[in-house]
Amino acid sequence: MEQLLKELQALTVQIRLFAPKAGVALLIFLSFWLVSFVLKALIRIVGDKFVPSKKEAIILLAQSIKGVLIALGAVMALGKMGINITALVAGLGLTGFALGFALKDILSNVLAGALILIYRPFEQNDRILVAGFEGIVTHIDLRYTTLEAEGKKILIPNSTLFTNAISVLKVEK
Repeated sequence: MEQLLKELQALTVQIRLFAPKAGVALLIFLSFWLVSFVLKALIRIVGDKFVPSKKEAIILLAQSIKGVLIALGAVMALGKMGINITALVAGLGLTGFALGFALKDILSNVLAGALILIYRPFEQNDRILVAGFEGIVTHIDLRYTTLEAEGKKILIPNSTLFTNAISVLKVEK
């Protein structure tokens, strides 16, 4: 019984020492989280007002900034709690490299999708011809562009659109 009491006292001391660090870390993370939401909303409002034609690109930018801020807040909070973040950051770098290599095709499509949304070589309802496929653009997202032709739905990876010549045959509005 005496051993259990000593362990409970030691645990109480550890909790008293750790609680302020955990509180500050939680405040740091919540601050970054709140700032990320405010900044995301601000970017979307400013983007809609000044560049309404690039709505998808503005949404992508806002989401990316929000994600980066939340990740930065998490790393800073962990550092404030006393966790060695040097090893964590190095591990994240190696993990990012491995995931980037493993998912290079997907990342290629996402990056091409972002560039297509920014540069707008074609828009919805345009008839395009690319890599032997022809149809009317019905949807553009980060991974695929959807064409519709003769009752068929054709999903073309954005990396194909970005690396091949595109013919805008007829603009139907």
